[in-house]
Amino acid sequence: MARHPEYQYLDLVQHLLDKGNRRIDRTKVGTASMFGATMRFDLSDGSIPIFTTKRVYWKLAVKEMIWFLTGQTSLRSLLQEKVRIWSDWPLDKYRKATGEDISQEEFEARILSDEDFSETWGDLGPIYGKQWRRWVDAKGRVHDQIATLIETLKTNPTSRRMLFHAWNVGELEDMALPPCHMVYQFHTMVDDETGERKLSMLCLQRSADIGLGVPFNCCQQAVLLAMVAQQVDMTPGELIWFGGDVHLYLNHIDLAETLLEREPRPFPKLKLLRRPDSIDGYRIDDFEISSYEPHAAIEAPVAV
Repeated sequence: MARHPEYQYLDLVQHLLDKGNRRIDRTKVGTASMFGATMRFDLSDGSIPIFTTKRVYWKLAVKEMIWFLTGQTSLRSLLQEKVRIWSDWPLDKYRKATGEDISQEEFEARILSDEDFSETWGDLGPIYGKQWRRWVDAKGRVHDQIATLIETLKTNPTSRRMLFHAWNVGELEDMALPPCHMVYQFHTMVDDETGERKLSMLCLQRSADIGLGVPFNCCQQAVLLAMVAQQVDMTPGELIWFGGDVHLYLNHIDLAETLLEREPRPFPKLKLLRRPDSIDGYRIDDFEISSYEPHAAIEAPVAV
């Protein structure tokens, strides 16, 4: 019997507990770190790597990916979708700048209710979506990397230049957080048995929070692959995940130990209920996840 693919993730967790290099990181929380890791997930049977050893809130992950694809960078537009995962960084910036000990709930409420406040404190800077959809080069030309990718997949699917990334050196200092999942590359092949063209995608994640970030990212990356494949009349193949600095925060030790006590359950299935006219048209209601029966969620703090 084939080994459950989630064990690739659990093996990384175990390695970090046993052999991770202990270091003080940017957040001052401290991590157990390793350099270089790979996971591969086969999506060709309709399965999707939403990990099961703890509940992953997949709708939040998908909503964030849709938000990236719109090119938006406003916290307000994300909060309107009830996604709060980006609040920590502008909240921390606001507290340090003003000295006001405002709660996250109060801060988010002001972002939603006060447009001027949102423009001042809710702008996340030129993060993922801006770079994916509106990269400005030295000559002032605007590049839509996603549109270029899809056009190339349609017209030259064996190209080795089908990629996009967000590591825009000149704008890093203006971002609320420099991109973690930073490079996406695509590859197509024809299935010898079915004649279908399969689309695979790799993602290089320079900084990988194994406890909170990686389960979330793998889910949304698989969804991105499914969306792009649908738009170019291909079927999903493999998702290949590369981690650079893969780390376990030291205040996530209990989370890690709990994960390792649990047995993975079958991955769920993903079905796209509608084909929008373009990559810009997806909504959360277009995604149907079935047979997802994870273990209970595990709460853990975000390191800012």
